[in-house]
Amino acid sequence: MNLGFVGLGVMGGNMVSRLLEKGYTVTGYNRTRSKAQGLIDRGMRFVESPRAVAEASDVTFTMVTNAVALSAVTDGPDGLLAGITAGRFHIDMSTVSPEVSRALAAKVREKGADMIDAPVSGSVITLQQGKLSVMVGGRKETFERLKPLLLDIGPKVTHVGDNGLALAMKIAVNLSLAVQMLAFSEGVLLAEKSGIAREVAVDVLVHSAVASPMIQYRGPFVLQQPEEAWFDVNMMQKDMLLALDLGRKLNVPVPTTAVTNEFLTAARGMGWQKLDFAVVFNVLARMAGVHK
Repeated sequence: MNLGFVGLGVMGGNMVSRLLEKGYTVTGYNRTRSKAQGLIDRGMRFVESPRAVAEASDVTFTMVTNAVALSAVTDGPDGLLAGITAGRFHIDMSTVSPEVSRALAAKVREKGADMIDAPVSGSVITLQQGKLSVMVGGRKETFERLKPLLLDIGPKVTHVGDNGLALAMKIAVNLSLAVQMLAFSEGVLLAEKSGIAREVAVDVLVHSAVASPMIQYRGPFVLQQPEEAWFDVNMMQKDMLLALDLGRKLNVPVPTTAVTNEFLTAARGMGWQKLDFAVVFNVLARMAGVHK
């Protein structure tokens, strides 16, 4: 099976690395070629457009930052839709609204191909450890055909329903990540201002009953941010806004999402938009009069 991958950022690039390790032939495209050089050195074939990726591939993945970026790589004369043909498949792993995903799936089917939305839950660490979880929306028969491929990316692959529903599930997951991080930050700062060293407070909390997998790997970021953000403030706020919009449409109150979203706005106002979203700790720390 020839695979294609459009979007070779931190997560996309690590997925391609995993697929290459599994022995797949992968054709890739990224807006910035230099970011793909390591994958090219390991055997990935690089082409100059998403269309060329789709033309070369039985299954083409996309994993980009938002709906605007997704449209940029799927539409137009050089887009994926111009290259995909009947009998082939598209797997979109981007986090966009369910409506955007369903509209793209309809365009793919007009070409005689089929599409599933397959966002993931996890970080670059869980991906590298082979512990990533994949949610899938789309036709059951397409899911069954592509499931073995997805299992080569992560060990937990769940069909949640029709197209778009995996995105609804992903949004439901991601809103909790930022909310948990803010609650964790509150706990650390209460301990710190009580006289407990921050390092000790973090160590206790990440080994306590509140320590979700996300808290275990991201909690230490309140001590030192990673050199490259795993999931920056802008990307997390995009997902929080998707959650707020979905909540309004479904009449589901999401009060903790709304509050946490304001801390992400504050982080952007402080110039921290490119840092990992764990920087909400720094926002709260400043409010608490803690500046180190």
